[in-house]
Amino acid sequence: MSIITDIRTAFSRDNSLHKLLLLNVLVFVFLVLTKAIMSLSGVGAYFLNVARQFQLPSDLPSLLRHPWTLLTYAFSHLEFWHILFNLLNLYYFGALVREYLGDRRLVSLYVLGALAGAVLFLLSFNLLPTLQPMVGLSLLGASASVTAIIMAAATLLPDYTFMLFLLGPVRIKYIAAVVILLSVLAINQGNPGGGIAHIGGALIGFLFVKQLQAGRDLGRPVQAVGDFFVRLVTGRPNLRVTHRSAAATAAAPAASKAKASATSLPGEDEINLILDKISHSGYESLSKEEKQKLFRASQK
Repeated sequence: MSIITDIRTAFSRDNSLHKLLLLNVLVFVFLVLTKAIMSLSGVGAYFLNVARQFQLPSDLPSLLRHPWTLLTYAFSHLEFWHILFNLLNLYYFGALVREYLGDRRLVSLYVLGALAGAVLFLLSFNLLPTLQPMVGLSLLGASASVTAIIMAAATLLPDYTFMLFLLGPVRIKYIAAVVILLSVLAINQGNPGGGIAHIGGALIGFLFVKQLQAGRDLGRPVQAVGDFFVRLVTGRPNLRVTHRSAAATAAAPAASKAKASATSLPGEDEINLILDKISHSGYESLSKEEKQKLFRASQK
């Protein structure tokens, strides 16, 4: 019971990254335990029917029978090294995206990455003559979503540096380039579905940040759907009406003026100093004000 309590506590916290990580782990544990129990019971051959409820099929008739797999595949793994690699990348790059863009946009990016990977996967297997003989293969894993987050982080802060084992400091734009290269290699080495889905995720990660810098949030539809289901489950009202006092109303012009001043674009010298600080001490060393200035500069 304490484990269930711990899980409930984790999901009640306002940290979407931890929720995404935990959800992936819970689905992995469920699938692994189910497969083990079915195998020991002598009905292991029927585990395929369970897996079909999670993995994304490449043939359209199966997809019509299992439409939820457009999302469930991105939270499902069957191999330890597969989930470990994905969750390590999700943890490090997701933390960067979460701190810079917030929890809601991190979740939006994860979902959009899954959908983009699924769409490109389905289009490729059903339209490309070279892949049509392989229709029937399925897609499983968070790689498309994680690739979207990696590409978004690289687009947002290309010169941010990670310390890699044996390699030392490496800018994340080069890490993203290697991820894309590995995705292309996967197409050539017997995993075309996975490689194509990764590329779909990378494309949406790049577009997400570029559109956000242009003032358009591609994640709003995802957030709206999420808010709808939250209200449906919790019964919370859509809008909350508040009444402002006369003092607050009188203070509004001054607050607006202060906000306008705070959101003014920082100068080039100031941004260069912030970037130098990142290169020497890492992004985590920035103050909240410096991070906000860097974000405003990226929207120019």
